[in-house]
Amino acid sequence: MSGDRHFVDKYRDALIQKVSLVEPVMGELLNRFVIDQESYNRVMAQRTNQEKMKELYAGPLNACGPDEKDTFYHILNQLEPYLILELKSTK
Repeated sequence: MSGDRHFVDKYRDALIQKVSLVEPVMGELLNRFVIDQESYNRVMAQRTNQEKMKELYAGPLNACGPDEKDTFYHILNQLEPYLILELKSTK
């Protein structure tokens, strides 16, 4: 990703508020070994999508490097392309 901050860091707050397909995103992160089963369970135990995304950012995503963040970005781009386009169009 270009720029100083990774896309998923730069748009953290917006992604926490707007990602609606949290379960499929989490499933892909688990399938691609970005997160482990324990992290998946902890995130999925949260009540709302916003709480799930906050837990994802506070826990496993906080410890991720650029490669894992790239994977997260690509999953989001695949599952929520309109959200990614919306965020990219904001400056």
